[in-house]
Amino acid sequence: MRISRRVATATAFAVTSALVMTACGGTGSGGDGNTDSTGKIEGTVRFQTWNLKTNFKDYFEGVIDGFEKKYPDVQVEWIDQPAEGYADKLSADATAGTLPDVVNVAPDLATPLAKAGLALNLDEDKAAAKFKDEYLEGAWKGHEMPGKTGTYAFPWYLNTGPMFYNKKLFKDAGLDPEKPPTSYDQLFADSLKMAENSKGKIAMLSNAPAIEDFGRYGVELMNADKTKFTFNDAKGVELVEKYKELFDKGALDEQALTAVAESSGRKFQQQQIAMNPGGAHDLKTYKEEAPSLYKNIGITPAVNNTGKDNMYVQGLMVNAQSKVKPAAIEFAHWVTNKANQEEFGRQVAIFPSTKGSLDGDYYTKDDGTDEGRVRVAAAQALKTAVNYTPVVFTEQMKTVLKNEVAKAMQGKKSAKQAMDDAVAECDKLLQQAG
Repeated sequence: MRISRRVATATAFAVTSALVMTACGGTGSGGDGNTDSTGKIEGTVRFQTWNLKTNFKDYFEGVIDGFEKKYPDVQVEWIDQPAEGYADKLSADATAGTLPDVVNVAPDLATPLAKAGLALNLDEDKAAAKFKDEYLEGAWKGHEMPGKTGTYAFPWYLNTGPMFYNKKLFKDAGLDPEKPPTSYDQLFADSLKMAENSKGKIAMLSNAPAIEDFGRYGVELMNADKTKFTFNDAKGVELVEKYKELFDKGALDEQALTAVAESSGRKFQQQQIAMNPGGAHDLKTYKEEAPSLYKNIGITPAVNNTGKDNMYVQGLMVNAQSKVKPAAIEFAHWVTNKANQEEFGRQVAIFPSTKGSLDGDYYTKDDGTDEGRVRVAAAQALKTAVNYTPVVFTEQMKTVLKNEVAKAMQGKKSAKQAMDDAVAECDKLLQQAG
């Protein structure tokens, strides 16, 4: 999809619902038995990306040309779908049996496709499994599915993001601009001080907690066998109570219950909030459009209690029912091999998932630019980062959680009741997805 801080935003639940009949009907092998897709690499491979053609047309055409030169019996048909409605398009194609051979997916989109037997199990296919050791272990595991063995997409690009903070606003509030918060306890204390000393004019943050915040806080999100959600435990309730205190005292933006990434970015740019996630692209925007902010921006790792940052993952899934499976596997590997991933990473602010790539000078040596500083910090964080969002946590579940958190922060429910209700509804949706 469009490269940004957040790279998994499609509505996977729509795919799940539409594929229930497909899965029950047994139209696919499921990718679970031992398979062997070795064979002649030939035919037309239909390759679908997610809102990438507008900005990266030359790059992908070069990658495709290189593959077709290496394998002259293969033609690649590149299809690029818009970001909006991507999950619906996957659903329609999957139900109609017209799913492309190689498909750009995030883990939450791959999950229902794997359950429906439409995603190839790479670990159990001889032609695909041989490539496993080329990728970071955490990235390869990023497309594992609860209740199923194996992984269901080649790891592609990764992302994480530091936090930007406004040093001037910190200083004005009596906070040390060289010591931004690194733990949630420090964040909560600094946020309350910011609100008090600015007389409620400046909030530290603009977003209520989402599922990844629960993960970073140290909450166990699911049980061991991934069949039930558990973020309503004492620690999860505590997090919501802490955020409610921030909200009540003006330390959280008054529009936090409805904020989205774009609106939060605007508030940070307008210096109405003191901290916000971001990346190199955002930094460039601030430099061009908000020079008074830019000169006061500090960069710090995202706050967490676990010592591990959040990882956003994209992958390339091979259609288990593809009629050109040997060529599809080879092409998915080609796009995600070390050379092509590293080249893609130099063009945009994303990070390769191949072993050794993050150890190169480009990702380890600060070149003196702000962009370089962001890149090096993020690359270092990715070596130990994890994806805190469960792959079964759909957009509909995210909406449920957001709504229940809002009710707690508005005082319509206790934090405990809101989290109990959120878990109950998410468990129900999980069972329906089956």
